[in-house]
Amino acid sequence: MRKKIIAANWKMHGSLEWIGQYFADFFQLYKKNPVECVFFPPYVYIPSVLEQVRTKSCVVGAQNVYWEDSGAFTGEVSAPMLKDLGCQYVLIGHSERRHLFAENEKNVADKFHHAKEHGMIPVLCVGETLEEREKGLAARVLARQLATVLLNDKKAFDNAVIAYEPVWAIGTGQTASPEQAQQMHATIRQELTEISECRVEEIPIIYGGSVNEKNAKALFSMPDVDGGLVGGASLDAQKFLDIVECIR
Repeated sequence: MRKKIIAANWKMHGSLEWIGQYFADFFQLYKKNPVECVFFPPYVYIPSVLEQVRTKSCVVGAQNVYWEDSGAFTGEVSAPMLKDLGCQYVLIGHSERRHLFAENEKNVADKFHHAKEHGMIPVLCVGETLEEREKGLAARVLARQLATVLLNDKKAFDNAVIAYEPVWAIGTGQTASPEQAQQMHATIRQELTEISECRVEEIPIIYGGSVNEKNAKALFSMPDVDGGLVGGASLDAQKFLDIVECIR
């Protein structure tokens, strides 16, 4: 049975005061369940979030990582540093990193393998733009994004997570329908079956793209949707809790 994962990507939001109140509200009603609940705060708040969730059956990840262990790379953070803090997961290739910070496929693959080499669980974000979807290129885009990571290791996605996040649905309020999400998740799984040597049926594929407490239950009911990567809705403790409960 594949792991179910609900992840909160806080992006560049938060403060120490806000974090304290957030988890006071969240854990007042949170009940341990079989879902892996992962929080991705900004780097500077990782220790604070770890302290809050340490005994609560939740885990913490980072929103980004550099691909070298150490060196003269001002402003960057490596996997050994993140692991030293206690991070278990790391987002790789989020669309905002690709489109706002010009990360290319090689950068993304290098970060993915760096995280795995140090025992972290990479969450590879893949997805097409609206223009690519309208031109019928969505499946081709996903295939390219997956294949680049597999160049050096045909089993790269074992002990990893894939997040399908259609770029046109991130922060726009638009969401892929449950049927669209299922189609694309099934496409990803089929593509991996053809081009990798991974244990494909064991790879969690989660959906990201304006997930909220109103659409989560329908999305998570799809057979190949193994959870969600939640952006804006994860900033509200009650809404995020409602989303976590949707996957029970």
